Amino acid sequence: MRDQHAIDCCIVNGENVAGGFGLTAQTSKELFDLGVDFITSGNHIYDKRDFAPYLEASDRVIRPANYPPGVPGKGFGFVQAGDVTVGVINVMGRTFMPTCDDPFRVIEPVLEEVLQRTNVVLVDVHAEATSEKVALGRVLDGRVTFVYGTHTHVQTADEHLMPAGTAYITDVGMTGPSEGVIGMEAEAVLARFRYGLSDRFSVQKSGTKQFCGVVIAVDPETGRATEIKRIFLRGIA
Repeated sequence: MRDQHAIDCCIVNGENVAGGFGLTAQTSKELFDLGVDFITSGNHIYDKRDFAPYLEASDRVIRPANYPPGVPGKGFGFVQAGDVTVGVINVMGRTFMPTCDDPFRVIEPVLEEVLQRTNVVLVDVHAEATSEKVALGRVLDGRVTFVYGTHTHVQTADEHLMPAGTAYITDVGMTGPSEGVIGMEAEAVLARFRYGLSDRFSVQKSGTKQFCGVVIAVDPETGRATEIKRIFLRGIA
């Protein structure tokens, strides 16, 4: 994909890489070795307790900025794409999500700090509700380069350039198993829905895989997006 689309910078949301829940130092390294440049996350970022020291020290893995003050990690970071500095901000929604601070309020001082260093800014909105992601997109239109949603594991078909030049998609989608239920083996998920049984979820091992992503083109002078392309490959063996 990097070769095919001439990718200058690859950013992934990696919060479910470690067996379906959380991140580890090893799985982070595996992503970086595969060609990933930067990792964002979400509500599963602290699932692996021993990951906290790595998260605190890393300048390539971030957690949502609207977690309470004092928790390990940072809510934004920077990555180089050639001679262009890319700022990346991560926030988490509050609708049907774990308790966190107001992303609309928290992102303002964070964005102000990031814009002091670069005008190419990407925002990962890790949220359940479509309306909350769209609303953040509207607030940030013309102020950042790209607003994209994560968390639902289902790619949306609403990629577009907003009126003031910010690229937007409600959810990038999931890269992983196509079978089961959003990447997990169906049996335990069905048991929870149908009977209220809380069996441990496991990643679907069999069946085909899928690859979801979005490619944007950016004018580094203005920081505005000039093109957005959605990628969805299903049926990968």
